[in-house]
Amino acid sequence: MHRYRSHTCAALRKTDVGATVRLSGWVHRVRDHGGVLFIDLRDHYGMTQVVVDPDSPAFKAAETVRGEWVIRIDGVVKARSDETVNKNMETGEIELYAKEIEVLSAARELPLPVFGEPDYPEDVRLKYRFLDLRRETLHRNIVKRTQIIAEMRNQMNGAGFAEYTTPILTASSPEGARDFLVPSRIHPGKFFALPQAPQQYKQLLMVAGFDRYFQIAPCFRDEDPRADRLPGEFYQLDLEMSFVTQEDVWATMEPVMTSVFEKFADGKPVTKEWPRIPYDEAIRKYGSDKPDLRNPIVMENVTEHFAGSGFKVFANMIASNPKVEVWAIPAKTGGSRAFCDRMNAWAQSLGQPGLGYIFWKEEDGKVGGSGPLAKNIGEERTEAVRTQLGLEAGDACFFVAGEPAKFYKFAGEARTRAGEELNLVDRDRYEMCWIVDFPFFEWNEDEKKIDFAHNPFSMPQGGLEALESQDPLSLKAYQYDAVCNGFEIASGSIRNQSPELMVKAFEKVGLSQADVEDRFGGMYRAFQYGAPPHGGCAFGIDRVVMLLVGAKNLREISLFPMNQQAQDLLMNAPSAATPKQLMELSLRVIPPMKKD
Repeated sequence: MHRYRSHTCAALRKTDVGATVRLSGWVHRVRDHGGVLFIDLRDHYGMTQVVVDPDSPAFKAAETVRGEWVIRIDGVVKARSDETVNKNMETGEIELYAKEIEVLSAARELPLPVFGEPDYPEDVRLKYRFLDLRRETLHRNIVKRTQIIAEMRNQMNGAGFAEYTTPILTASSPEGARDFLVPSRIHPGKFFALPQAPQQYKQLLMVAGFDRYFQIAPCFRDEDPRADRLPGEFYQLDLEMSFVTQEDVWATMEPVMTSVFEKFADGKPVTKEWPRIPYDEAIRKYGSDKPDLRNPIVMENVTEHFAGSGFKVFANMIASNPKVEVWAIPAKTGGSRAFCDRMNAWAQSLGQPGLGYIFWKEEDGKVGGSGPLAKNIGEERTEAVRTQLGLEAGDACFFVAGEPAKFYKFAGEARTRAGEELNLVDRDRYEMCWIVDFPFFEWNEDEKKIDFAHNPFSMPQGGLEALESQDPLSLKAYQYDAVCNGFEIASGSIRNQSPELMVKAFEKVGLSQADVEDRFGGMYRAFQYGAPPHGGCAFGIDRVVMLLVGAKNLREISLFPMNQQAQDLLMNAPSAATPKQLMELSLRVIPPMKKD
């Protein structure tokens, strides 16, 4: 028999009854039932219940073991009685009667519990991540993560892609975040950058003629952490294709990602044909470029019903500024003053003046509007609003007014809040879509200049002629995002492979041809030697896994994440470099200046 095990802790079944076997694993818990000891033995694969009778040679050793000790057990497989079968365990029809127990590794008193998975301070969980990873939910999430990535690889290979790896030490690239810099010892005073994404390399692969590339790519960005973005590093399913339009990219990746989601969705419906929603339409209808389509609320423009009305706050705004609009946020089943007041208080808690509202009720067989706005605009206009929005008695509607560019995010938050508060969101499904036709440029208010809105290497719609003749802020790009349940899970574009057009685009944000040649010399040179039309995207693996396992935080699907302060508490990183290390790198640490 093998030194440590003949079976895993998930392998034994009723067909093994009578066999003498050997298991090794961790003591999940020990229970004393009238002198008979029950040990739940756990390994990576599952759990087996072990029974130790007082007359067993293993009983003395069993009395000493504690939770998370590593032990080896030899014993005989026996069938459980019908009333003791545990249908929640794969091994629930059998139990192992112990004949011999060997302690392989004792455990000190645990700094956090593994059994039961109670809430515990995050700093302790991260410092002792090796224990945290033994917890069933987190352990299962990590296993599922590897399965999801394996399925992605399988689907991409089936779609004709080949996996290529790109460099980790590279040059700085304008992906929209801070780089992690790596000092060069051989070239004092110069630095490599860890890749924010393999963007330039994958485009160069297309120029080199590789046609369909993908990679499970590590990416590094020096960004502040948040629930759906880990500090430091993340992984993405990165891909690029030659001789394609954006429709080809969508048609290729929709079935790939739909299949991945369907395999791990536990029977929940998954969108098969993803709708394409223009960016401007998404903003107008949902107040977001990553809308949760499980929420049925669609906002509408109701400016005409308030223009010249008795509600002077809105009417005066409309009369004085042609850019002002009034957006309605219909809320089915929300027709109570209590709910409307809660929404209004929520808006005020965000620093907003409030949320105007109307709610409808039926009296004497007639549906009528209630609330201050209904009284101010009158019965006819109130009815026109209800008719336009298709509302009924028992429904409500909230209103936001101003220049849409300034209020759309708040309106989108109100839409989300109303949908969640009223339980209108169907949480048991995965709703996918593409958001398309993104703005090519945007206004940087801090620096008072035009910046790229998305990927700077994208193709503007209309090409060189549009760049030269149109208002830059009116330009659209062949850029697109994939969205699932309110999360952006991918971003991509058709690329700009023209050197002349590339220079012209960067000139709009204040960079000269010399700057382009200096910063992006590899791509600029490559595009002058026969670059095919190409495009692609990258799916965020961490977010996809988070959605599929139902986690609320990326730390629940990552092996060794940092904390909210971008620190690795387990490995004590970042840490100070030694004087010798700094000297070898020709570096000196300058303490940050104290703020007044």
